[in-house]
Amino acid sequence: MKIRVIGGGLAGPEAALTAARLGCEVDLYEMRRVDGDKKLTPAHQTADFGELVCSNSLKSESPNTAPWLLKQEMRRAGSALLRIADETAVPAGHALAVDRVEFSRRINEEIAAEPRIRVIREEVKTLVQDENGAKHCTIVATGPLTSDALSAEIERITGSGRLAFYDSISPIVDAETIDMERVYMAARWDKGTADYINCPMDRVEFDRFLDALLEAEAAETKEWEKADYFEGCLPIEVLARRGRDTLRFGPMKPVGLRDPRTGRTPWAVVQLRKENVRADSYNLVGFQNHLKFGEQARVLRLIPGLENARFLRYGQIHRNTYICAPVLLDETLRLKKEPWLMFAGQLSGVEGYTESIATGLLAGIYASALMRGEEPVAAPRGCALGSLVNYITHADPKHFEPANITFDLLEPLEEDLRKKVRDKKERHRLVCERALAAFDAWWAAIQRPATELRG
Repeated sequence: MKIRVIGGGLAGPEAALTAARLGCEVDLYEMRRVDGDKKLTPAHQTADFGELVCSNSLKSESPNTAPWLLKQEMRRAGSALLRIADETAVPAGHALAVDRVEFSRRINEEIAAEPRIRVIREEVKTLVQDENGAKHCTIVATGPLTSDALSAEIERITGSGRLAFYDSISPIVDAETIDMERVYMAARWDKGTADYINCPMDRVEFDRFLDALLEAEAAETKEWEKADYFEGCLPIEVLARRGRDTLRFGPMKPVGLRDPRTGRTPWAVVQLRKENVRADSYNLVGFQNHLKFGEQARVLRLIPGLENARFLRYGQIHRNTYICAPVLLDETLRLKKEPWLMFAGQLSGVEGYTESIATGLLAGIYASALMRGEEPVAAPRGCALGSLVNYITHADPKHFEPANITFDLLEPLEEDLRKKVRDKKERHRLVCERALAAFDAWWAAIQRPATELRG
């Protein structure tokens, strides 16, 4: 009997490669295709596995940060996509950013080379099992743009209404059209290498930009009447309407970005991050928006250095769908009332590329245990992987929102240790040390059966 994995974004390929590595046969379904009857989503431009549509960053690699901790656990567990990310990394200061095209190409290559994975290019519209009623272990990892047909099927099986919010993607600019005389290279607080282009603004320039942004015309809203944005990924025009300094404390925060030419910190800064190794295009960090394309060009060209910019992609809005995991899922990502069915990736209620890969990794591990006839052993609450799943499965259902990995999700230090250790960085180091120890103990305990299966 095979494991069925539905979805070719990040979580699906990670789950498939993980399960195959552990000796399981996998059918990997992906509806996107460009040959014959072309079919894509509103956000994707290719049919490649692991296509990144919003950013090319997998967040901080600074030691003893929460994103670093999660990635360290994933590396120790043999995450295929994180290994590929490391191998296709582009300079990005203290963050792990990848060459989008090469990252996807390498995932395609590894899936094609894995004899235990069969790729099926078709849309899955039903989760009903075969004619004999056998319930195959199925991992649904169709992401934020799950098709209407499959969304309706998930709603039918879960018995609860589908939850949705609206996410957005940032503009990309042609590197050759950036005026390098008006910008400078730096990473915040000089962490890592100076890989970001920084566009500094004085107060007059910022006020002029902000006024233009507030007056800009929004893109037409077609499929929805109310855009229910995720708080962690708000369009810049929405942030701007919250107050004139909101952007300066968000995506345009100048703190830690001293201009080496003047020795001063600008009033506001727009950061640009490389899209690929060739550095021929840059992403406007945190500049997701829902403005008409002509308005975007007009407003964004008020940013110093981008006066003559050519935009390779404008910001856009796309739907993000996720289930109410606290009601529906157990700690091994299985549907409580249908334990043959698992959810992973953003559909399960996590937010972010790294978190999506992480849940795909766990789903592949848990599905492999089920194929051995064993009860999956959930990652412990004490580690980052376990804390992430603990949040989505135990949060207040009435106020549930997708979450990134943060220290808030991890167990705090004991009270006496918190009183003893006042330094925040040292506290974080101790949390990470404890989490990695918890992960190592869990990982060692579940390795023996997996080794026996492979043998």
